[in-house]
Amino acid sequence: MSDDWRIRIELGETAHAETLVGRLGADLAEESKRLANELKGRRLAVSNDEDTVFVYVDTQSEAQRAQQIVEAELADEGITPGEVVNERWLPEEERWSGEPPTETWEEEELDQGHAPWEVRVELDSHGEAEQLADQLEGEGYDVARRWRYLIVGTASEEEARELARRIHGEAEPGGEVVWEATPSNPFAVFGGLGG
Repeated sequence: MSDDWRIRIELGETAHAETLVGRLGADLAEESKRLANELKGRRLAVSNDEDTVFVYVDTQSEAQRAQQIVEAELADEGITPGEVVNERWLPEEERWSGEPPTETWEEEELDQGHAPWEVRVELDSHGEAEQLADQLEGEGYDVARRWRYLIVGTASEEEARELARRIHGEAEPGGEVVWEATPSNPFAVFGGLGG
C-alpha cells in the first residue's frame, strides 16, 4: 500500500517550511546524505501547507529514517520545529493517526513482500539441497538455493523455529530487519564465523 505513512513537521512559520522543502528538494547536508543512503532507490513525496511540511513514505521504517534526515536538515539550518509526528493513514476511518500501529514488524515485512523470518540449512550435497528445496517449494515456501545451502522464508518466528527443527536448520530474523541490523550486507553466514 503506497503513501500510507507520513511525517508531519509543524514549523510555526511559512518561511521555515519553504526553507525545509527547498533543502529536501536540493542538495542535502553531509549528515543527511549519510542518512539518505539508507533510503537509496526510494522516492519520497514532500509537500507543504503554509507552515507545515509533509513527507509521504510507504512504511513505518522509511518514516523513521526520513524523520532523521528532516531533523538533521532542520538542525543544520538552526530551525526548531514545534512538532514532528509520524502518522499512518487509517483507510477505514479516512484520517491520519499519530498513534502507534497495531501491526507487528513481521506483518509490515510481509506487506512489503519480504519474509520476516528465514531458516538456513546446510546439506551434505548439492543433490540433497535440490531435493529438499523442491519439497519445500511444493509446500509453499519461498526458497533461495545456493549450492548445498538453502535459505527458506517464513511468515513468523514460530513457523521458522518449527521448520528449523524439522529440517535441522537455524531460524533467524530475515527480510528488511537483516538490512537494518547490517545495512548493505547481502551475506547470510552459515556455521558461525569462519565455519
